[in-house]
Amino acid sequence: MTTATNLSELTGDYVIDGSHSRIGFVARHAMVTKVRGAFNEFDGKISIDGDKPENTTAQVTLKVASIDTRNAQRDGHLATNDFLDAENHPEITFVSTSAKQVDEDNFEITGDLTIKGVTKSISIPFAFEGVAIDPYGQTRVGFEGSHTINRKDYGVTWNAALETGGVLVSEKVVLEFEISAVKQA
Repeated sequence: MTTATNLSELTGDYVIDGSHSRIGFVARHAMVTKVRGAFNEFDGKISIDGDKPENTTAQVTLKVASIDTRNAQRDGHLATNDFLDAENHPEITFVSTSAKQVDEDNFEITGDLTIKGVTKSISIPFAFEGVAIDPYGQTRVGFEGSHTINRKDYGVTWNAALETGGVLVSEKVVLEFEISAVKQA
């Protein structure tokens, strides 16, 4: 196990392991509960510069049609133009523009998030969870982070008023990242 204090050992190019990572979201539903979902198909790469963390870069692409909230009818609605418009905007992308080390185990990656054709800059705090050699001899790193966005900023505006006041879907959506990435030879 390597700690963030030995970052130079992490220098290299990594591919996000989709089968051991989760990129998801949480939104309030009917003002009384939360709905969690994830994207089952995504890919990404990270280039870590352990000696100069500010040179670290990341890119992630999510397939909108792979959205999964454990409810097929809701997933179908989320893929329509009411929400993410998978037909015209099949991917959500994040491309980093800067990185910084906040303290020993925490980093902030700033970049351009594009949803439904709208691009906004966001900063995502990430905690370094460690590095390990897996049973296949591959070097793996782990990072976790989250960031709250307002979906209306990305043109995702559909909603329905409730009889008791409020709306069916919150404007604020928490994006969640649990990343396992494998170092490339």
